[in-house]
This record gives sequence, structure tokens and C-alpha cells, in this order.
Amino acid sequence: MTTTNAINALKTLQELNLEFLEKAKKTKNPEKPKKAKASVQAVPLWKELLFLILKIASILLVAVLLFTFLFGFLRYQEPHMDPAIKDGDLVLFYRHNKSGYQPGDAIVLEYEGQRQVRRVIATAGDSVDITEEGLYINGALQQEADIYQRTQRYADGIEFPLTVPEGQIFVLGDSRIGATDSRVYGCVKIEDTLGKVMTVIRRRSI
Repeated sequence: MTTTNAINALKTLQELNLEFLEKAKKTKNPEKPKKAKASVQAVPLWKELLFLILKIASILLVAVLLFTFLFGFLRYQEPHMDPAIKDGDLVLFYRHNKSGYQPGDAIVLEYEGQRQVRRVIATAGDSVDITEEGLYINGALQQEADIYQRTQRYADGIEFPLTVPEGQIFVLGDSRIGATDSRVYGCVKIEDTLGKVMTVIRRRSI
């Protein structure tokens, strides 16, 4: 073998040895891929405040729309629906249930500029009469479990018996003594009512 061939063979062995060592090193200590750090940008404070203000304004706008066109609140300030609704109670009513009034429903209406809560007693086509025995609907004497006074006519009130006209209702206060109701102003047009009572929040003394 010539000197040149020997030198080339030695170089080849050295290269193979280096390659083997490099592979062994990589196997022993594999390189971990570097994760790209996500750049997190801080949101400016003024943007956060603006978003919060817009969120609060949206909630207030929705609440105003709901309680302007769909629901209504009333602070009841008379004793004529006692004991169901007492003076000082908060009354929540639904404005879009007018066509579905039934006897027994509590509704909100206005009389001489004042909001009232009254109980529906009769609807269109019903006959109403008040005698010494009490309240008659369609010829039947009414036994009202939650009413504690006898229903009587008013000396200066409307004439009985009467038939409730189409599109109207006859209402009474639960407290039948002294209540201003259909015995005074007659039947009420449904279109003039404000809505049906949904719930009552009772005010309690501290």
C-alpha cells in the first residue's frame, strides 16, 4: 500500500469516527426545539375603561327599553287592595297581556291621573249585580275566599244590574269598603289599562 493510500484510509477512519461520535452525542442529548415566545401585548387602560363604560351603557339601555315597553313598576300607595297588596308595596306588571284578562287577575289602570291596582271581576258579556246579599256574576252569588268585607253598592255610584260591554272589564278593589272602582267609574276599556300584575315585592319595616 502506498503512503498516499494509507493517508486517505486514515482520513476516512477519522471522519467515520467523528461522525459516529456526533451521532452518539445527539442521541444522548437531543436538542429541544425552541418554542417561539408569543408576544403578549398589554391592553391600554383607556381601552379597558371604554369597554366597561360601553358594557354598562348597553345594560342600562336594555333595562330602560324593557321597563318602558314590556314591563312596568308601580309603588302602590293606597289601602284598597289589602291584604293582597299593601300600601308601600312595589308592583311589577306586564304591559302586553291586555287581551288575556281573566276574572281574578290583578291589573293596573289609571283613574283621574292616579295609577290603581284592581281585581278583574267580570269580562265582556258577563252580567254583574250587587244586592244586599252581595256580588252576583251571571246570576250566581260570589263566594270570594280572600275578600273580608261584603260587596255593597255606593249611593252615588253606577246603576245595577249591568252587562259588561265588548272590549271592557268590571273591576273591584279587594278591600270592598271605600275602594274607588267600577262601582264608581263603571266598566273599564281594556285599551285604557296598563297591564297585568306579575308579582308584588313587599316593603317591610326595619
